[in-house]
Amino acid sequence: MSSLAATFQEGFLERRFRFAAHGTTLARDTMAGMTTFIVMSYIIFLNPIILTSVKPKVGAPLPFEGVVTATCVVAAVMTILMGLYTNKAYALAPGLGINAIVAFQLVGQEGLSFASAMGLILLEGAVVTCLVLTGLREAIMRAIPLELKKAIAIGIGLFIAFIGLYNSGIVVPGSGEPVTLGRFTTWPIFVTFVGIIVTLALRARGFKGDLFVGIIGTTVVATIVNHFTNHHAFGTSTATFPGWSHIAGWGNWSLFGNFDFHAFSKLGVVSAIVWVFALFLSDFFDTMGTLVGVGKPAGYLNAEGHMDDIRKPLLIDSLAAMAGGASSTSSATTYIESGSGVAAGGRTGWVAVVAGAMFIPFLFFAPLIGMVPSQATAAALIIVGYLMVSALTEGEDEAEIEEGVAAPGTARAKFAGIDFHDLAIGLPAALVIMLMPFSYSITNGIGFGFIAYCLIRATQGRVKDVHPLMWAVSAAFTLYFFVPLLQDHLSWI
Repeated sequence: MSSLAATFQEGFLERRFRFAAHGTTLARDTMAGMTTFIVMSYIIFLNPIILTSVKPKVGAPLPFEGVVTATCVVAAVMTILMGLYTNKAYALAPGLGINAIVAFQLVGQEGLSFASAMGLILLEGAVVTCLVLTGLREAIMRAIPLELKKAIAIGIGLFIAFIGLYNSGIVVPGSGEPVTLGRFTTWPIFVTFVGIIVTLALRARGFKGDLFVGIIGTTVVATIVNHFTNHHAFGTSTATFPGWSHIAGWGNWSLFGNFDFHAFSKLGVVSAIVWVFALFLSDFFDTMGTLVGVGKPAGYLNAEGHMDDIRKPLLIDSLAAMAGGASSTSSATTYIESGSGVAAGGRTGWVAVVAGAMFIPFLFFAPLIGMVPSQATAAALIIVGYLMVSALTEGEDEAEIEEGVAAPGTARAKFAGIDFHDLAIGLPAALVIMLMPFSYSITNGIGFGFIAYCLIRATQGRVKDVHPLMWAVSAAFTLYFFVPLLQDHLSWI
């Protein structure tokens, strides 16, 4: 058997993935793929909880088991496709951030049905696919200042962390103030802090599966607490073992193809188009940053810092966005957690194939995943938010080194942050960061930041310093903010 496996490795797999040419082996890339899956597997729990936590004003809520099935299928298929088509170690799954936009804004605030919201996701993916095929995606990326790109990531991170704090009960609506701290004397809050402490301890120790183990461990604690309180702590719908006969199933496939384009009649043509654009922005920046951030240590970038065949992973990523909309999981995107597999030595597409394949068994265990309470995912959301905020201290590629700062012979690298002393950069960046969590809207933050940047540059007499695409984007956001006024006077909007 071992000789047959070796022959298979040296034959088909070696020809397909070229392990030797990439300086790796089948065994190393297999372990790297398992590492990537463990690090990003928290999405199996988080995506269903976020998408099913909102009761729509129109249409039916999403079934939990259906979201679990679709999440695992989309992640598995698109990640395996990424590995086979690009031979790169990138993994994909429904993205945190856009699923929050779908649940809390499009459905919760705008009053769309989930089917209509997913229709906008599908359109967003189609737009991105067209931009990839025409080469415009890279052009748009270059048009937006680096500092505003970082501000978008930071703002989304704060928004995600706030969702974790709010859903867990740490932060609650106040009586005399917008929000306040919840009561720390309840069992759910106790379980939340257990999860946070355990997850932070694992991360501090460098344990790669900290989010996954933290969610599982906290769920076990919540289930024990719920049992000994006669289900008074969490009720009977969660933190309750489903029974041996209900642990597994064949999955709920009802959400595939469950989308429509009624958002144009519900929101108005202009507003719907701007929403598609806003979704595109959120998806766009996350992907480009991930491809470069993971690609550099993996050796995918050339001497100029560019990926020669970047259109291939961009194409798979854009198709994943469409697949997410068509299956009601929200937009799927390339995960920064792919870097964990690269750090473990993974280099080829076999890493992605292994990581994708490991999602498949979980689509049959939706009832077991349904045990996870929102308190068990709070730590993961907070840490994911922290990781996105860390973009503020992203190291410069060509950072100068200050010798002898702490002691003779030591060195400290400077970091590429946001210059808040520069009004044209600092104020727009601050608006992006603050308005996302404060207005509970990623779109509002991006819109106000972009408009402020263009206005300040124009006032400074530096109109030519603003890329024409930035002016076009800002004009679209201006129109978006005036949509309510236009709707009162123009019937076709």
